[in-house]
Amino acid sequence: MALAKATLIPESGGSLTVQFNPKELSLSKSVPWEPQASSGADVPEQQFNTGQGRTLTFELFFDKYEQNGSVQGDVGKIEKMATINGELHRPPIIQFIFGTFSFQGVFKEVQTRYTMFLDSGSPCRATVSCTLQEHEDLESQRRGEPTQSPDHAKLRRIKRGETLHSIASTEYDNPAEWRRIADANGIDNPMELDPGMELLIPPILPR
Repeated sequence: MALAKATLIPESGGSLTVQFNPKELSLSKSVPWEPQASSGADVPEQQFNTGQGRTLTFELFFDKYEQNGSVQGDVGKIEKMATINGELHRPPIIQFIFGTFSFQGVFKEVQTRYTMFLDSGSPCRATVSCTLQEHEDLESQRRGEPTQSPDHAKLRRIKRGETLHSIASTEYDNPAEWRRIADANGIDNPMELDPGMELLIPPILPR
């Protein structure tokens, strides 16, 4: 079985499958409790106002020295994901998928280090440090939609930039379940998805 490669999928389209998988993923979460002033108290009471999403950090390595090529194209795709999109009027929401791990967020920071150059001056090696801030729309949070596998079938309208892998990750918490959706909808080529078409999302029933 081929080694699964991590993929970055922006809602605006133009996904990027990495050349080399990240060596590690780092997840952090801040909880913003605020101390409240209270006369005569050595330990102030803590007040909670709103939660903070998780932060995902990782490094990606690109190397095209053997191909005598430039890594600027791949680096540019990542930088574009952190840039305002003309149609969205903001940077796109990103789906990061690595095997069964999935994370939805927006780029908070991108740092690129070019570490080797060809005789022409073009960079052929680079390390890109990525920081994604978790994102979930308020409507979904208010509905309390579960992130686990559904126990009933439903219809889902495809948005631009979505793939069967990203949809399976959202609906089943497992991008590897994409074939279940493909079979239910008679899809032979998972790359041919048109924005606006409706998909039947079948349930995963307990055995």
